[in-house]
Amino acid sequence: MQISDSSSRILAGLLEARTGQQLTMSRRWRIETALSALLRERGIATLDELITILVMNKEPGLSNQVVEALLNNETYFFRDRTPFDTISKYALPALAVKRASKKRLRIWSAGCSTGQEVYSLAMLFADDAEKWKGWTIDILGTDVSSCVIDRAKSGVYSQFEVQRGLAITQTIRWFEECGDGWRIAEPLRKQVRFQVHNLLEQPPQPGGFDIVLCRNVLLYLCSEKKALAFDRLSSAMADDGWLMLGAGETVIGQTKKLSADPKARGLYRLENRDKSDRRTIQERRAAARA
Repeated sequence: MQISDSSSRILAGLLEARTGQQLTMSRRWRIETALSALLRERGIATLDELITILVMNKEPGLSNQVVEALLNNETYFFRDRTPFDTISKYALPALAVKRASKKRLRIWSAGCSTGQEVYSLAMLFADDAEKWKGWTIDILGTDVSSCVIDRAKSGVYSQFEVQRGLAITQTIRWFEECGDGWRIAEPLRKQVRFQVHNLLEQPPQPGGFDIVLCRNVLLYLCSEKKALAFDRLSSAMADDGWLMLGAGETVIGQTKKLSADPKARGLYRLENRDKSDRRTIQERRAAARA
C-alpha cells in the first residue's frame, strides 16, 4: 500500500494540529501500518482514498479515528525500570518528610497511554503499604487519546502486556484473570484516575502535583510546542516538586523554568522554588566541587 507525499503531509498536518505531535519523515513509515486496520474496518481501499474523504469532510468522525491511530502509544509496566527506582529511592522519601503533616501526595502521569505507568506507580505505594498507611495518594493519568484512556480505565491487559515488565509474583498479587485477559485488582484501580487531556492545554491541577511524569512524549513535539509543554508542566508542579522525563529528553535549551536535580538523573526541579530548597542544592554543588 503506497501513499503519496502530498497525502502524508496532510496526515502529518492533521496530527500536529490536533495533538501538537510531529509526524517527521523518519516516522512516516508508520503510516501504512498504523492505518491499515482502520482502512479495513471502513472498507477504504487506499490511503489516498482515505485522504480524499478527510479533505472533503464526508465523514466528520473519521479524522478523530485517524489521529488516534497515528499516535504512538508504546508503553509497558515499569518501563525502563530505573525511573521508578529513582522516584522510590529519592523523591518519595523526601516527600514523605515534607508532606508528613498533610499526609497527601499528588502525582500526574502526562501522556499515560493505556495506563501501565499509572498502575506501576500505584504498585510502588501498595508494595510499601505500611509506610503510606493513612496517606491519601492521588495518581492521575492523562492522554490526548480517548481510546487509550478508555483502555486504562478498564484496567484489562493481555497476557503479553502483563508479562512485559512484571514478575509472576506481581501478576498474582495485583491482577485477576478475566475473559479478556487480566484485570488490575480493585484496590489498585481505586487509587488511580484517568482523563482525556492535551499536554499543551492548561494542566488539570495547576501547582498541585508533587511529582509529574512526562516520559517519551516531548520527543514528538516541535521546538515551539515543546517550549509550551514545559510551561504547562512547570505550572502543574508544586514549588518543591519533581518532573520526570524520558531518558532521551532534557530541559537544556528548551526552558529556563526547570533545571536538572544534581542528585537524581532524570528528575528536574523548578528554578523558582522556595529559597531554602534552592540554597540547599547550591550548597551541595559547592561541596561537590570542593
